Amino acid sequence: MLLLTGWWLARRNSDRAVIAAAAWAPIAALAAVALNQPIAAAVDEPRPYEVWPNVLVLVHRGADPSFPSDHAVMAGAAAAALLLVHRRLGAVAAVAATVMAADRVYVGAHYPRDVLAGLALGAAIAVVGYLLIRPILTRLLDYLTRTRLRPLLSSDHGVDSESMIG
Repeated sequence: MLLLTGWWLARRNSDRAVIAAAAWAPIAALAAVALNQPIAAAVDEPRPYEVWPNVLVLVHRGADPSFPSDHAVMAGAAAAALLLVHRRLGAVAAVAATVMAADRVYVGAHYPRDVLAGLALGAAIAVVGYLLIRPILTRLLDYLTRTRLRPLLSSDHGVDSESMIG
């Protein structure tokens, strides 16, 4: 819901960098998890309930590694990307990401360092990725605003027929 809200806010903004950030936000979350998978596999840290088998666990016991937390990586990436779109929305996303990360510790699925590293890694991937991909995204969005997709990219629907492609 936060990503959709970010998109909605960005399309009302005339700043191409903000629109690019909104387009990047869901991609950043997925890219962060994809980049985290080999890191977690290489570290191969056992989950808390594997180290302490008698601990109360409030979620399904997964077999994947604990460090860094995939949930936290995705949440950190989404929150950081949304901060690039809209400060208040990004702050709400950061609070939600922090609560989710704390919850992963509370239910016994992760250690605190797993979620802290995940949040930081996700945020770093989102920001660095945005800086690298922003020029490509802004050019692509410029092109797409001259197509029938313009209503998805801008709240300004006043398009004349000469500016439409196809």
